Amino acid sequence: MTNTPDKWVVIKIEGKDVPLCYKVFACWYGGYDGSDSWKLNSGIKYVTEDDTSFIFVGYSESTYKCYKGYYGLHNYGLGILNDIIERSEHNGVKVEILPEDTNWVDLKYE
Repeated sequence: MTNTPDKWVVIKIEGKDVPLCYKVFACWYGGYDGSDSWKLNSGIKYVTEDDTSFIFVGYSESTYKCYKGYYGLHNYGLGILNDIIERSEHNGVKVEILPEDTNWVDLKYE
């Protein structure tokens, strides 16, 4: 299954009992009839790239097609991620949003 988010970021997670991992935090706008939503992938296994997007493949084999130029979060997603970051810090785990200019294809995920 391929997920195509409206907005996305990559987060880096590491801590006392948590091995280093990278995940896609994806957001979708709900539109007129729906609610904004978000999803965190299982962890990035590898990344490929084409002219318009990055394709992140997760450990669960799910795929996220993330368009270049759409890096960032909507307000709902930002609130959720800030809550995750704050709760993680209380448990000795650091969660950080990586900069948009990160070389996703060459980053070592394993």
